Amino acid sequence: TQFENEGRMSVQKSKSYETLEKALAQRILILDGAMGTMIQQHKPAEADYRGNLFLDHPSELKGCNDLLVMTRPEIITGIHRQYLEAGADIIETNTFNGQSISMADYDLSRVVYDMNVAAAQVARKAVDEFNDRTPDQPRFVAGSIGPTTKTASISPDVNNPGFRGVTFDQLVAAYSEQVRALLDGGVDLLL
Repeated sequence: TQFENEGRMSVQKSKSYETLEKALAQRILILDGAMGTMIQQHKPAEADYRGNLFLDHPSELKGCNDLLVMTRPEIITGIHRQYLEAGADIIETNTFNGQSISMADYDLSRVVYDMNVAAAQVARKAVDEFNDRTPDQPRFVAGSIGPTTKTASISPDVNNPGFRGVTFDQLVAAYSEQVRALLDGGVDLLL
C-alpha cells in the first residue's frame, strides 16, 4: 500500500493479496485462536522470556509474550503449527502488544522493529511449510496489531481530566513502526 500526496490510498495488489481475494471468494477462511492462552500452557518462566538475548535486561520480562518470538521461537512456531493442523487458514503474528508504547512497560521499545519482523518470519515459515504441503489450500499470515497500554481518550489522572498518557503523534509513530516491521517480515494482511 502507498499513500499518495492527495491523501488517497492506492493499493498495489501482490500475488498473496490476489490469492487471498480468490480464497475469500471461494470459501470462508478460518482465523486461528488465542495466542496468550496457548502460550500459558507452556508455563514460560522468566528465563524463557529472557533467553540468551536479554540475560542482563534490567527489568522483569515475564509476561511479555510478544518477546517469545525472539527468545523461544519454537514455542510460537509450535502454536502456529497446532492452529494450522486444526484447519486455520489465517495465522496471526504474536505481536498483539508489539509496539513501542506497550513495550516501554518492559523497557523494550528499542527492540520493537526486530520483534515484529521476527514474529512475522516465524508465522510466515509455519504458513509456508503448510502451503508447500497443500498448495491447493493457501494459508496466510495476518500481522496482529492490538491496542496500547495507554489511552488517548481518557485521563489516567483523576485530578487532571485533560491529561492524556499518550499523544496522537506518539500513537502514529508507534503503529507506523509496527506496521513497517510486520510488512518487512512478510505478512499478507494486517489485523
